[in-house]
Amino acid sequence: MVLIGSFLPWIDTAVGSVSGMAGAGLWTFYACMLGFAGVLVPSQRLAAVQAALLAVVAVGLTGWQVGHVLNLVGTAGWMPGSGLVVVFLGGVVSAICAVRLAR
Repeated sequence: MVLIGSFLPWIDTAVGSVSGMAGAGLWTFYACMLGFAGVLVPSQRLAAVQAALLAVVAVGLTGWQVGHVLNLVGTAGWMPGSGLVVVFLGGVVSAICAVRLAR
């Protein structure tokens, strides 16, 4: 989810949309590659750490992006794009997986 959402539009405005790759989506893509590498690691604890890092980056950067845009222009004239929502939900799923792997 984070991989796909990083490339989708993060902010929709009346003028057009802003791609995630123009900003924080690039960093969520990098974190997604780290999380994907956690799938291939035989150590369960190391995979849990990598999933937790992905969750922190995905949820943290999407939260920062919303807060930053709210601080700049308020609530008028923009909406969260599909990519922002997908990356956030991917971060939540990654956090749930990290908790399950840690147990």
